Amino acid sequence: MFAIFETGSKQYKVSVNDIIYAEKIDGKVNDKIEFDKVLMIDQEIGMPYLTNAKVVCEIQKQGKQPKLLIIKHISQKHHTKRQGHRQPYTKLLVKEIKYGK
Repeated sequence: MFAIFETGSKQYKVSVNDIIYAEKIDGKVNDKIEFDKVLMIDQEIGMPYLTNAKVVCEIQKQGKQPKLLIIKHISQKHHTKRQGHRQPYTKLLVKEIKYGK
C-alpha cells in the first residue's frame, strides 16, 4: 500500500516504514504528525484530496542540510559576492496510512 501526500508545497510517495526528508515542520523528536492532504492511496485518486485519508508520521530528527556556497561574479567590474545557505529539514518515519471509505 502506498500513498501520495502533500506538505510544504511538495508531494511525496510513501509506504509504511519509509523515511523521508521534508521541509522544516514544527515539532519535537518522537512527536506524531498527521497529514490530511492525501492525493492518492493505491488506486483511489482524490479531487484534489481524498476525504477520510491520513498519513501518520513520526519525527525522527530536526536538522540542516550541508552548506551550499553561492558565488556571484561580475567580470571586469572587480566584484565578487559569496553567500552560504543551509536548508532546514525534518526527517520523518511513516508509521501508518489510514483510509476509511
